[in-house]
Amino acid sequence: MKRWSAGLAAALALWLGAAAGWIAVGPAVTGSERGETAIVLGAAVIGDQPSPVFTARLEHALTLYRAGRAGRILVTGGRSPEDRFAEGDAGAAWLQARGVPTESILIEDRSKTTRENLANARAMLGDGARAPVLIVSDPLHMRRAMAMAAAEGFNARPAPTPTTRYRSLATQAPFLAREVWFMHVHWLAGM
Repeated sequence: MKRWSAGLAAALALWLGAAAGWIAVGPAVTGSERGETAIVLGAAVIGDQPSPVFTARLEHALTLYRAGRAGRILVTGGRSPEDRFAEGDAGAAWLQARGVPTESILIEDRSKTTRENLANARAMLGDGARAPVLIVSDPLHMRRAMAMAAAEGFNARPAPTPTTRYRSLATQAPFLAREVWFMHVHWLAGM
C-alpha cells in the first residue's frame, strides 16, 4: 500500500510539475498576431485607476491598437463591492485619456471572473466573435485564458503582455500555483 501511495504521489507531482511548466511556457506567440478586437481581461482597480497589473494589460492593448494589430479594444471587468468603478469603465477611461477614440472602445462591466469576461465579451461581439480576436492578459494567465476563449467559440490569438508585475519568484510562484489550480478547474468543470 505504501509503495502504491508513493507511486501515486510521484505521478501527481510529475503531472502538476508538467502542467506548471506548460502554463509557464505559454502558448506560441509570433509577435505579429492581429485581430479585429483586442479583448483586455479585467484586473483590479484602485480608486478610479486601473491597478498596475491592469495597467500593463491596457498598455499592451494600446500598443496593439496603435500598431494597427487590433481595430478596437474591448475592456472587461465588473465592479467589486469595495470599488467605486467597474474595471471595464476604469480601463476605458484610461484608454480615452491616451487618445483612443470612444468609438474604438467597447466596455464589458459586469463580469467577475475570466470566464465571465470572455462569455460577456462573446455576447457583446455576437457574430463578430468569429473574426480573429487578440486575448490580452499576463503571460502566466494566457494558457487558461486561451482555453476559455476557445470554449466560448472565439477565433482567438494570444497577446500576452511583454512585461508583467509578477517578476520575482515570490510573486510568480503563487500566481503560477493559482493558474495550475484554475486550469484544472476549467478542465474538470468547464469554469
